[in-house]
Amino acid sequence: MSDLADFSAVDLVEAYRLRKLSPIEVVEAVIARIDASESKLNALWAYDPDEARKVAKASEARWAKGEPLGAIDGAPVTIKENIATKGTPVSLGCAAVPLVPAAADAPPAARTREAGGIILAKTTMPDYGMLSSGLSSFHKLARNPWDLSASPGGSSAGAGVAAAAGYGPLHIGTDIGGSIRLPAGWCGVVGLKPSAGRIPINPAFIGRVAGPMTRTVADTALYMSVLSKPDARDTMALPYADIPWLDLARDVKGLKIGLWLEAGFGQTVSEETEQAVKQAAKLFADAGAILEPVAPFLTREMIDGLDRFWRARGWEDVSRLAPEQQAQILPYIFDWIETAKDFSGRDVYTGFTQIESMRNALHAGLTGFDFILSPTAPTPSFPAEWASPINDPQKPFEHIAFTVAANMGGQPAISINCGYAANGLPIGLQIIGQPFDDIGVLRLARAFESLRPQQRPWPKVAA
Repeated sequence: MSDLADFSAVDLVEAYRLRKLSPIEVVEAVIARIDASESKLNALWAYDPDEARKVAKASEARWAKGEPLGAIDGAPVTIKENIATKGTPVSLGCAAVPLVPAAADAPPAARTREAGGIILAKTTMPDYGMLSSGLSSFHKLARNPWDLSASPGGSSAGAGVAAAAGYGPLHIGTDIGGSIRLPAGWCGVVGLKPSAGRIPINPAFIGRVAGPMTRTVADTALYMSVLSKPDARDTMALPYADIPWLDLARDVKGLKIGLWLEAGFGQTVSEETEQAVKQAAKLFADAGAILEPVAPFLTREMIDGLDRFWRARGWEDVSRLAPEQQAQILPYIFDWIETAKDFSGRDVYTGFTQIESMRNALHAGLTGFDFILSPTAPTPSFPAEWASPINDPQKPFEHIAFTVAANMGGQPAISINCGYAANGLPIGLQIIGQPFDDIGVLRLARAFESLRPQQRPWPKVAA
């Protein structure tokens, strides 16, 4: 029965339709997997197996009548902790945040329930979502299922862990600089940052999106068919588009694809990562795509400016807290934010303008290409106890060089596994698409799934 925890959502829904499986037995299998692994992985918060069993029973009754609620009825799901679910506090991964039950589901949670998804738990994240790791002042330390000494990345840390560990097939994270793609790359799963506004989210903010994290491109596409449905609460949402999410077949022959191996700032790409990405590019070229190099197009001024703006935004919130609350914030995060107290208005404004600079730079970089390939992260994962790959609060964003521009520009981008380091940790390939071409990105990722070598077995973590 435990093998049912590894079924894709696409396969589960088909099995339910054919009366070959019941959501009840699937949920029991996922609960067994969680019970066997969670004490070491620390991916979940507000885990409620009894409620999941109740929802599974209702799903089974609907399938028995041939009346599923939607495309994911009966599929187990986890939702990142900063996406509100009614009745559960949203701690933002931080011990300083009061635990007030959410009054309503945020749009991604609402769409999930409406489509029959079985929400098992929320997933852990670092303080305020401002780290690419599983380190938090509120949650236990999340660890990478491939190697418990390694970080899963973040800020969608628990979501990446849950997807790789087989805590059901569907997981959702959020991303403002790489927080879906980075843990997806470091955990070996698929992580989509959709076009800005494609998935309604509340509260909305520049560059912030929600997106699926799954083991397969088809499951990501299936979940997009649910999450992309409209919600008037998102003031930055795109008009709803009836996209054929599950029509993933495409021939890559003739596609013009850029290969971007130097971002222009940040960590140097490791040799292992570069070779894995180059090999992925060769597979596309061998299949008939036209590959050309992309010169570095981001600058140190861009990321330093964005860093100033984000620090100022954080300090505006944190400065309002009482000293005893400030003392509860993860020191790495507080030390980073506190520097903004001496910023001038010019410091903040010129930082904000770098959002436009990044957007324009990526738009220009994509000119003449259908897609760009790059590493998701410059290096494989790092020690679990570290807050970031270089663990320096005054240099917090050296590792997001390849991911952050798509947030500022709004282009869709996906991470998919393209190989493994010598220590066995996964390496992520990022595919960036033209504005609003979410389905194109998914189709190219699906093509890569068919071209890449057979993947290693998913890790099994026992208590």
